[in-house]
Amino acid sequence: MADSTWWWLAAGSLIAVELVTGTFYLLMVSVGLCAAALAAHAGLPVTWQWAIAAVMGSGTVSAWRSYRRTQPPPAPAQANQDVNMDVGATVQVDHWQANNTCRVKYRGALWDAALQNGSKDQVVPSGQYVVAEVVGNRLMLKPSSLS
Repeated sequence: MADSTWWWLAAGSLIAVELVTGTFYLLMVSVGLCAAALAAHAGLPVTWQWAIAAVMGSGTVSAWRSYRRTQPPPAPAQANQDVNMDVGATVQVDHWQANNTCRVKYRGALWDAALQNGSKDQVVPSGQYVVAEVVGNRLMLKPSSLS
């Protein structure tokens, strides 16, 4: 069997393992194995094929790690709009209670709500608020930029 066939089989195996485990870094290593397979097709010696696999695999892993470091960390699930459809929704608060909690009508039901990062001593005006996060069955609200 040709050298390139072994490289393609190894790359395919890593991709299959990645699909089972969800480890994105295995895809980066398989890029290096694909590069080695292309080097084998080009007729380069086995030593060069291994070197190309190592350089490309480690290079793509390093590039991905440095890219991930520049990205902000994801929000926790209760405040992440990708996880919770309620985050970012607008609600109308008619009356705040003395402890900065209220009841709001949202999605056809009454919900308990509280002011996010709110002091119990401050007076909060009624108006439009945005759902910042959902803690249990309580909406945590922040002031809307529209009000």
